[in-house]
Amino acid sequence: AGGYAGVWATENTREAIFDALKRKETYATTGPRIVVRFFGGWDFTAGDAETRSPAETGYTKGVPMGADLPRMPAPGKVPTFLVAAMKDAQGGNLDRIQIVKGWVDKAGKAQEKIYNVAWSDASTRKPGKDGKLPPVGDTVDVAHATWTNTIGAGELVGVWKDPAFDPMLRAYYYARVIEIPTPRWTAYDAD
Repeated sequence: AGGYAGVWATENTREAIFDALKRKETYATTGPRIVVRFFGGWDFTAGDAETRSPAETGYTKGVPMGADLPRMPAPGKVPTFLVAAMKDAQGGNLDRIQIVKGWVDKAGKAQEKIYNVAWSDASTRKPGKDGKLPPVGDTVDVAHATWTNTIGAGELVGVWKDPAFDPMLRAYYYARVIEIPTPRWTAYDAD
């Protein structure tokens, strides 16, 4: 029931792992071994979410998670992000990918906003007027500490453009991947 850290290293050597840590090309999970790729740039398009190799597209058109975006190439450009996630082989399917944007406004106050980028059952689950998605559902049988992967998706990929980008404000972005509901550890103990 512990968390895991993921490091995108070029090879499984001490040097390559430390290089990846230095680049901040890392992520963490609260337990499931979800595979996450997150790239930022200025030229990702919706078509990039259709690729079978998001990492190749990500490195070609942007910078990986942990990196700073390069300078804005032209006035009026807006940062775009390519994010992909694959479920833990032994875990729950994926519900959604969100991007969390944080910034300090002109008054010096910390701000944060969460955007849904990709989600399962996108043809039937539509965001409401408030931008919130309806719940994915729940297949958990608490009494037996089980669930089924009959809802959600095995993998999700999306491209997102910041709708409120202000080039005068520094901001950070990170991806959050949410699984479908699964039993809590207390259900396993009770079972």
